[in-house]
Amino acid sequence: MTAVRKRQIALVGGLLLVIEFLCRVGLVHKTTLAPPSVMLATLADEFASGRILPDLGETLICILASTIIATIGGFVVGLVLNSFPRLRDAVRPILASYYSIPIFAFYPALAAILGLGIAPIIITAVLNSIVGMIIATEDALDRFPRVLVKLARTHRFTWWQQALHLQLPAMLPNLLGGVKLVVAYSFIGVIGSEFLMAAIGVGYQISYSYNEFNVPRMYGLMLLVVILVALANLLLNVPERRFASRAMGRRGE
Repeated sequence: MTAVRKRQIALVGGLLLVIEFLCRVGLVHKTTLAPPSVMLATLADEFASGRILPDLGETLICILASTIIATIGGFVVGLVLNSFPRLRDAVRPILASYYSIPIFAFYPALAAILGLGIAPIIITAVLNSIVGMIIATEDALDRFPRVLVKLARTHRFTWWQQALHLQLPAMLPNLLGGVKLVVAYSFIGVIGSEFLMAAIGVGYQISYSYNEFNVPRMYGLMLLVVILVALANLLLNVPERRFASRAMGRRGE
């Protein structure tokens, strides 16, 4: 474990202890914030009783589907934009200001058209996350060695052969950063959509607990979301560091 990681753990642990202390001595009202120990106990009870499992499964399915769609779609769109410089220049201002658009404003219309199922949730999450992958793909392509493009032309590679056999392996270290953004924005899109109008899911249960003034359960489920995001980032950090170390090793040779 690195020194930076130890400091991070110490900082988070210290913050949790301060929150626990403030809640226990009554400086923070119990209707405002629950102690971290109560959050954990409530979350453990949710899993022990099995109440949260159907909602968690629905949420994870939506996150996985939106992540896959946004990752593949964003990569393909990034390749297309890079192949047509004029189109890329025309779209670039839209991509730069994309996240100023309130994506969740479209969810009620999608729900009215498609119903209160997983389809509008997945579409909202994809719209919320795909641009991160597009930008990451364009950034990776800008760093792509031009000599490999000449090599592909020499061997008469098709567009897809060049993308799959040359560009994708060379860009993986940079693309994994885009995948991490897609996962984060997918979580936001899915949880936020479920919070608004869904009939099932972790976001719906957080909204339900909020409306019922069940503060410990609400914060316990919010803690569950934080844990899931942290685990996803840790899992993605492993291949990202591995590819980055390989790239540094090749540069040093």
